[in-house]
Amino acid sequence: MPARMKKKPSEPRVNDKTTVLRIIELLEKEFPDARIALHYTNPLELLIATILSAQCTDERVSTVTKTLFKKYRKAKDYANADLKELEQEIKSTGFYRNKAKNVKKCCQLLVEKFHSQAPKTMSEMLELPGVARKTANIVLQNAYGVVEGIAVDTHVRRVSARLGLTENEDPDKIEQDLMRIVPKEKWMRITDLLIFLGRRVCAARKPKCQACVLNRVCLSVFTFD
Repeated sequence: MPARMKKKPSEPRVNDKTTVLRIIELLEKEFPDARIALHYTNPLELLIATILSAQCTDERVSTVTKTLFKKYRKAKDYANADLKELEQEIKSTGFYRNKAKNVKKCCQLLVEKFHSQAPKTMSEMLELPGVARKTANIVLQNAYGVVEGIAVDTHVRRVSARLGLTENEDPDKIEQDLMRIVPKEKWMRITDLLIFLGRRVCAARKPKCQACVLNRVCLSVFTFD
């Protein structure tokens, strides 16, 4: 029988705040325009857009919501929506049946319990169908300026692992790793910065290591040469 592979240690390889602050400083200079790409005008729209963004590009979501937000303006509109019709309207975002069900149930709960408003605390956000910590963090931070954690999407997950900021694969554990080494005042900012790096430079298949501003501090840079 083949030898059993050793389990990776859960301790991040980079665990000092000085290095993390240097990473943030370099990314701030490289991507001063880093910010959320989803289009929204209020907390409800941001909540819906973030739910739809799972396994989908922000560009596609923004194309869909441009029409969607004109038809569904309040939580009760989604709560009372015909499910099959809603499915077709968001179909191009992928996993549309599950997303439509979650959006409808989420908004029903908003109407029933939260006065049709997206809640302002992590515990309340996590009560909503289709909402995990990533979505909750994005809405709380960008809609209300409430910072309770770090949003971990696919880009943050990939880039933080390559940088040695985490050895975990579970988003919640990655978030905990990042929260331990990133100063709280940078929790919101590091999400936008890592997402921009992941989209523009540190791609999943062919990262542009030679062009990366972090190539002198990244622990994975030689892996892709």
